[in-house]
Amino acid sequence: MEWSGDWVAERLGVELVGDGELRELLGLALRRNPKRAHLLVSNVLGKHVPQRPSAVHDAGYELGERVRDLLGEAEARRAVVVGYAETATGLGHSVADGIGVAPYLHSTRRPVEGVVQAGGFEEAHSHATSHLLLPERADLLSTPDRGAPLVLVDDEFSTGNTVLNTIRALHARYPRDRYVIVALVDMRSEADRGKLAVFAEEIGARVDLVARARGTVRLPDGVLEKGRALVAAHEEHPPPAEPGPRGDRPLPGRVELGWPAGVPDGGRHGFTPVHRAALEAALPDMAARLAEALDGARRVLVLGFEELMYAPLRLATALEDATTAEVRYSTTTRSPVLAVDDPGYAIRSRLVFPAHDDPADGPGERYAYNVAGAGFDVAVVDSTADTPALHARGGLLDRLAAHTDRVLLAVVPSYVPSPPPVGSPVESSVESPAEGPVERQEAAMLSAPLRGPAFSSYAADEVGWLLQDLSDTVLEAPTEEREEAIQSGGAHYAESLPVEYQPTAQYQELFKGSLDTSAARIARAVGTVTETVLAERGPRPVLVSLARAGTPVGVLMRRWALHRHGTDLAHYAVSIVRGRGIDANALRWLAAHHDPADVVFVDGWTGKGAITRELAAALEEFEGFRPEIAVLADPGGCVRTYGTREDFLIPSACLNSTVSGLVSRTVLRSDLVGPHDYHGAKFYRELAGADVSGLFLDTVAARFDEVTEAVDAEVKEMLAADRAPTWEGWAAVERISEEYGIHDVNLVKPGVGETTRVLLRRVPWKILAKRGAGADLAHIRLLAEQRGVPVEEVEELPYTCVGLIHPKYTRGATGASGTAVSAVTEK
Repeated sequence: MEWSGDWVAERLGVELVGDGELRELLGLALRRNPKRAHLLVSNVLGKHVPQRPSAVHDAGYELGERVRDLLGEAEARRAVVVGYAETATGLGHSVADGIGVAPYLHSTRRPVEGVVQAGGFEEAHSHATSHLLLPERADLLSTPDRGAPLVLVDDEFSTGNTVLNTIRALHARYPRDRYVIVALVDMRSEADRGKLAVFAEEIGARVDLVARARGTVRLPDGVLEKGRALVAAHEEHPPPAEPGPRGDRPLPGRVELGWPAGVPDGGRHGFTPVHRAALEAALPDMAARLAEALDGARRVLVLGFEELMYAPLRLATALEDATTAEVRYSTTTRSPVLAVDDPGYAIRSRLVFPAHDDPADGPGERYAYNVAGAGFDVAVVDSTADTPALHARGGLLDRLAAHTDRVLLAVVPSYVPSPPPVGSPVESSVESPAEGPVERQEAAMLSAPLRGPAFSSYAADEVGWLLQDLSDTVLEAPTEEREEAIQSGGAHYAESLPVEYQPTAQYQELFKGSLDTSAARIARAVGTVTETVLAERGPRPVLVSLARAGTPVGVLMRRWALHRHGTDLAHYAVSIVRGRGIDANALRWLAAHHDPADVVFVDGWTGKGAITRELAAALEEFEGFRPEIAVLADPGGCVRTYGTREDFLIPSACLNSTVSGLVSRTVLRSDLVGPHDYHGAKFYRELAGADVSGLFLDTVAARFDEVTEAVDAEVKEMLAADRAPTWEGWAAVERISEEYGIHDVNLVKPGVGETTRVLLRRVPWKILAKRGAGADLAHIRLLAEQRGVPVEEVEELPYTCVGLIHPKYTRGATGASGTAVSAVTEK
């Protein structure tokens, strides 16, 4: 096969010598540059030459594995990887992937308001020289003991001047004992090879070099002048003009990726191993969305944007796995290169378009090489670059549309760093000089959230579960055994799980009937609480539901915001356990990925307010979070943000996991949950045939439009009202506890939702029902009948019903059927 450097080699006398793989890795092209006429064009970098995305990622990943072997496990965990803009941002990411345990940062030419520059340097032969280092965490590059290695990644190591400039600039501010330079190709001359050793001795540090291939470029005398003349001659006779403006060509389609909340678009401000894990978990779902939009395309080019290389690269690698199409990957660039349509030349076509991200150095031309005629294109940009210039006539999308039947646009949200809140775990961890960046991340327990369909039947974008998966652990115990252990003090309720209640056909019909009847009322409450949150907590709150009863409500609130306002809210589920508090590791993850002030905790309903108080106490250790809960129904008067204060049937309370994404209630047990673990839960995949989680959500969401006017009126009234908690429910519970001789408020469960839980999970003693309560109690009466529990009609009850747990329970208090006794036996 003809080498893609033959054209330049024959005309300029340039010779490429070195390892046998060198010609497979590199081609040659010419550019108008006063410092260097020739350009080494990498075939595995994913910049100028479309390539299989897996080959691009593997090239960097394998280098990262070599670096990890060189450093050893302990040093690798302390290392920081830095890549060069713009061509090596994706390569550096891939090297960090191969190391696996190191955070990543790349230089940038895009200043970001409010981010302090941590360093900068010049690139000797580049057309655009100034590099900025803008890490979100000011300590990312710091070296209190000089011990953390710095790994510098570039596509080629030619003269060594760029790396020397970098090390010199960074060593003056962040001195360290070891540097590792990584490049696809080491192309230094013999004279340049000696520079690095001299420089390393000068600064008193060890400098290693890891490269895939080695060689050099032999340049004849006068090659710069010859190159200029050759470029000028070809520019006098340019190739045929590109097709004109779009005209009647179809407009680009847009693909909503469902990019995971809190994951940066790249390494401009830092990218940690935790971010990497979160992205890996989300890639299959995003690739599935792309594959669906591609609709059977046989040839696909995923085109990244200048410094935004890694995100489109990983989307492309995932797309390779998700489709049978031939997938290729490359990115646009600001580097001007001569295009010559010859098989012996590395750059055969060039698309020219104006910059579309409002660059700091002013407007200018940008380029996409070897793209014309490549087939179906997917353009991936960050939201900063999704501007009118991108969509204008003559813009990138217009240029692409001239060469393909259809163009898809996928936008990755631009990550905007924010300083950690004062006193937060993130800020506190920065102050420990003995820990490296990864250790601080691990101490903060920043594990990626679980998502469906791998965990739960909810879609991946509906909720991220900050839990650990205990699906393979046997945790279920008979209700009677659990109750005896709980009341005797031998176990906590969160240390085991009740056997999942399997509803009868009659009960399932009752659920469906109550859902049809109450869907509009629930939709109205969802709209009211969501609009109240948006009005009082800003346009983009982060929803954090209390698993699991709060999770269906959090999903519905997210759907309302998306349906009504087009706002895609982040939503996570966390565990909170009465008497044990909220999952501290989950809070640390949230603090690292979001502003705690934006977090809104969500639950289904309030009973007596025990969880509200539990949350307030737990958050005393975490500054920035607001100790408030937004609920669908607040019959106990325990919160100020709610959809209604009526105590009515919320059908999601009727069932257990089968209406909650097939996820169990949460588990906290010392032999399963360590100090660096999330609380646990199970995913009951085997119950998929009985799952009505989607039915519940879809039925309620289908009523959103019809309740909009009522919601608007109600929210206007609520925002002007005094909604301070009255704690009426707590007072009622204390009174009932004494009147019925129970003397333990934890055994009194007020409200329809809590009463349902008593009947499904605990050993109930009796049910108190408000006289005259109607359809809202149909399922309560049915469950009580099935379990042999008496229902007592009472007057002046602030709730529709109250469930009383057997106050002096032992297994001897029931028969083999597990039905309740009729009275309390006094001792």
